[in-house]
Amino acid sequence: MSENLSQDVSEFKIFGMSMESLSIGYGLFLIIWGIIISFISGSDSFTSYIPSFLGIPILIFSYMSIKIPTKKKMFMHIVVLVGLIVLIGGLDVIRSIMSANLFDNIWADTSKLMMLLTGFFFTYQCIRSFIHARKNKL
Repeated sequence: MSENLSQDVSEFKIFGMSMESLSIGYGLFLIIWGIIISFISGSDSFTSYIPSFLGIPILIFSYMSIKIPTKKKMFMHIVVLVGLIVLIGGLDVIRSIMSANLFDNIWADTSKLMMLLTGFFFTYQCIRSFIHARKNKL
């Protein structure tokens, strides 16, 4: 029992959740966001589902990191890579800002801004988690 307690203390947590749990939540959030925004906007465009398509691998690999702990490191590196892609995709909102067209397409720009902000937060937390793991040799 004390072994489990020491693992819990040394595990990186954000909002009281492990990175794997946060990643599952983030993947679900992205999937639901893309579906809801596409529905609300009435868009038939493939691009309105981009957050959903990026959320799917985050969800799958986060889940796999819990189910196959021996491969956790590899799966979570894939998760942070996809999170970084979310961040980079969100940077496209800068193009709208530079051309003074921000929120001309409110749904697209809102999605890009969401991807930029949440992608940055998520990637930052993943990096903090990796640093924590290195320091604690998890």
